[in-house]
Amino acid sequence: MTAHSERARQLVHVSMGAFALLLRYLTWWQAALLAAAALTFNLLVLPRIGRRLYRPGELARGVPAGIVLYPAAVLVLIVAFPARPDIAAAAWGILAAGDGLATLVGRAVRGPRLPWNPEKTVAGLAAFVLFGGIAGVLLALWSRPAVHPAPAIGFSVIAPFAAAIAAGFVESIPVRLDDNIAVPAAAAAVLWSGSIISPDLAANAPALVAERLPLAIGLNAAAAAMGVAARSVSGSGAICGAIIGILIQVGSGVRGWVLLLITFLAATISSRLGLRRKTLLGIAEERGGRRGPGNAIANTGIAAVAAVLSILTPSRDLALVAFVAALTAGASDTLASEIGKAWGRRTYLLTGLRPVRPGTTGAVSMEGTLAGLAGAFGLASAGIALGLIPAAALVPVVLGATAGTYAESALGATLEGPGILNNDVLNFLNTTIAAVTAIVLMRVTG
Repeated sequence: MTAHSERARQLVHVSMGAFALLLRYLTWWQAALLAAAALTFNLLVLPRIGRRLYRPGELARGVPAGIVLYPAAVLVLIVAFPARPDIAAAAWGILAAGDGLATLVGRAVRGPRLPWNPEKTVAGLAAFVLFGGIAGVLLALWSRPAVHPAPAIGFSVIAPFAAAIAAGFVESIPVRLDDNIAVPAAAAAVLWSGSIISPDLAANAPALVAERLPLAIGLNAAAAAMGVAARSVSGSGAICGAIIGILIQVGSGVRGWVLLLITFLAATISSRLGLRRKTLLGIAEERGGRRGPGNAIANTGIAAVAAVLSILTPSRDLALVAFVAALTAGASDTLASEIGKAWGRRTYLLTGLRPVRPGTTGAVSMEGTLAGLAGAFGLASAGIALGLIPAAALVPVVLGATAGTYAESALGATLEGPGILNNDVLNFLNTTIAAVTAIVLMRVTG
């Protein structure tokens, strides 16, 4: 039996990124056919000739997900960005060089561990960002002539490093979601966001930031201090929440920050409703319902990105729809969950409608569902009243929030138990799905 070599596996992982050089010369469908061929090869041929690349026991359990998901992820990148081979190439480079060399460097150097994930090292994360960023920049610049009109040089240099930073931190999250899914998804999202930024609006942004920043710092510092005093957030959660609040206020103005405050109060109050019953059942929020940094990022991170993009892209109206939808989804999901745990009489798993005890991951109840819908309508209406979105966005935002909530319940019922996803990742996906769904519905309905 051929002995497994992790070094050989990672070197193959890295070297496959060289094929991204072809994206400059191929049409998107030619590149997609080659990626599909690579996927077929990894499924049918590689298990017979490349046994050294497989970890002990992997073949006995079937074809390993990672070896299949790598070419599948490349195929999705090519199909998702047919007119932007530079984005597909840069994300591919970050996956190949960043993820592969992070493993090799982390094993060789070791050193201090990451506070949030003791299985990962600081050296590995640094290697991911450095080598992933370099590969992303080089491939973005190489593929740039194939894009018409060619993107700005600044995008090709700055966006891949920003994408590598985001993907590196996503890769370090302690969940079992395969890196070949999480890394290219995070990198592509950042690269796409950078691609829609207007250079003219970006040039004017510093003046707007300077105008809004003092008040934003003052209000968010005060809110963070009051949150700690009221024991509604932890110290680290307050700091993280204040940073997110500043970004939101700078991007969407005081009105956006007011909506953020409303959603935070709705989530905090609902966490304390029926607390005695939740405590007796052992399903009360951890830390007495206090929000930590993970919760802040998961529930408001997408909203912060949308708020910042609202002053950097010509599509300000759609960015604000995504902003309101993300905040609405996060808060309405919490309302549904907490009220369902407090007063839900019959609780079912969304997958299969099997009765389960309150507080079960992915469970829904009639009471919680109605509370979530009411919360979504109320928060979306608040966004309209504040002048952030037009009245026509009410239904798209509510439907987006509802779609996000149900998707989170389905994913939680199937993937949280095995440790593939955790609650913070599920909340992040909830707000992301809500924002994307609301944008699509706004585009479809005109």
